[in-house]
Amino acid sequence: MNRSEILIIDDEPQIRKLLEITLESNNYRTYHSETGKQGILMAASHPPDLILLDLGLPDRSGHEVLKELRQWYNKAIIILSVQDNETDIVNALDNGATDYLTKPFRTAELLARMRSAILRHQTIENNESVITVGELEIDLTARILKKNGEIVRLTSTEYNLLILFAKHAGSVLTHQYILKEIWGIGNQTETQYLRVFVGTLRKKIEDHPNQPKHIITENGVGYRFQ
Repeated sequence: MNRSEILIIDDEPQIRKLLEITLESNNYRTYHSETGKQGILMAASHPPDLILLDLGLPDRSGHEVLKELRQWYNKAIIILSVQDNETDIVNALDNGATDYLTKPFRTAELLARMRSAILRHQTIENNESVITVGELEIDLTARILKKNGEIVRLTSTEYNLLILFAKHAGSVLTHQYILKEIWGIGNQTETQYLRVFVGTLRKKIEDHPNQPKHIITENGVGYRFQ
């Protein structure tokens, strides 16, 4: 089985060493860069399966590096940063980050987020027509949702919202991104509108809508589907 390759773009030697030891011991290959410019060149010459990107780089902003990478790199980019304010998180996610973890991070959580991101991209690449998430089975061709083998009837908007979540399972989607994708660019401030549809979707797919296990609220940012 081929080992997934991970590019680490971080200027802290201790963090790079920690990540290298952790990832190599979990069957990943790693290579790393200390600067944004070098990281972009390395990603272009040898595209990895996933990139771990720090925002506080010595030569340029990690946000700039993220936007440049997203012009051509379509696999997962997970942000690792000491910057934990809501604005930084939302900006990174809106600029194309797959996920965001603040330092110090728990290695078990990072590994779980990485597995989810890599698996999701492989599913998209393989063009699978059925997405299975726990007891949920989504048939993309027939546009049918089944829960425990029983068909669940969704409105067109609920279905489109579920597909958006499922295709980005494990990642945080911001309110603005979801609104733009489902209702168009002119509705990116209608967060209350989104809450209503998330509420109705939870009632149909969750065993306990008030304690959801699939559509998780990321306070002040958006939602994560897991």
